[in-house]
Amino acid sequence: MTEIHIKRIYEPYEQEDGYRILVDRLWPRGISKNEAKLEMWAKELAPSDQLRKWFGHKPELFDAFRNKYLEELQNDFVKSQQVEKLCSIASGNIVTLLYAAKDPFHNNACVLKEELLRKIKALSK
Repeated sequence: MTEIHIKRIYEPYEQEDGYRILVDRLWPRGISKNEAKLEMWAKELAPSDQLRKWFGHKPELFDAFRNKYLEELQNDFVKSQQVEKLCSIASGNIVTLLYAAKDPFHNNACVLKEELLRKIKALSK
């Protein structure tokens, strides 16, 4: 069974995290590569700079951000290839998507998790 979790990278590593993937374009401040305990840094999956700057982590813009980011994930060739790769990694495994934003409900990892689960479900039909 596929399990996809999201977690702030500043939270402590846990063995239950499984395959840990940083999904931000920028490396988080104050975290060493050793401390991060990553299997993968998928910076190509992060929202475009233009979209990230427009959103600015303002909760009132999240619904529009979500729609625009989903469009990027589905229509940008590099992003869609990375989504496919993550789907194959996540199938039957535990994956934790790591992000640096302070808001646990309004960030790119939430949207990416939604897209991965949708894609995995569609592929399993």
